[in-house]
Amino acid sequence: LIHQLKNQDHYLGAHSDQHLLYCDWTHRDSLLVDQATFTKDLWDNYQEMERFGIFPEDAPLFLPPYEWYNDSISQWTADQGLYLINITYGTLSHADYTSPDMPNYRSSQTIYESILEYEEKSAHGLNGFLLLIHIGVGSDREDKFYPYLEKLIPELRSRGYQFKRVDQLIDPLQVSAASS
Repeated sequence: LIHQLKNQDHYLGAHSDQHLLYCDWTHRDSLLVDQATFTKDLWDNYQEMERFGIFPEDAPLFLPPYEWYNDSISQWTADQGLYLINITYGTLSHADYTSPDMPNYRSSQTIYESILEYEEKSAHGLNGFLLLIHIGVGSDREDKFYPYLEKLIPELRSRGYQFKRVDQLIDPLQVSAASS
């Protein structure tokens, strides 16, 4: 699947090797990892991706696990020559990992409707939006969301949207120049 996605020119990037939680859920300034652990986990992820021909220079955008981080993680990412990104909040697209036994479970239909509802109600719709959709959700979730892409993508295209790779929306060189 990774080879197929790469051959189809999808952006494949780092998200952590062991999917570590970097900082406390309630005290975000409290780190749960040190810099050495963070760095090892990050580069272990890149080492695994290199087996598939994906190199750091091809994938400099880094999405932290759980989409949860603080200023230390942002700085450590920059220290590694990478660029931290995050999803755009407002829809339930990221809830597609939940299973029925979880209190925060959302069905795929609910997730689908939340995306279209946000698009309709937001002044800017989904322009520039980064939706997170998990391809590798657990077996406890039988109601996978990714099949809904077959109707979501044409629906959004009919509303005038174009889909772009994340690195086409976020140019690391421009981000670097802006923060200098």
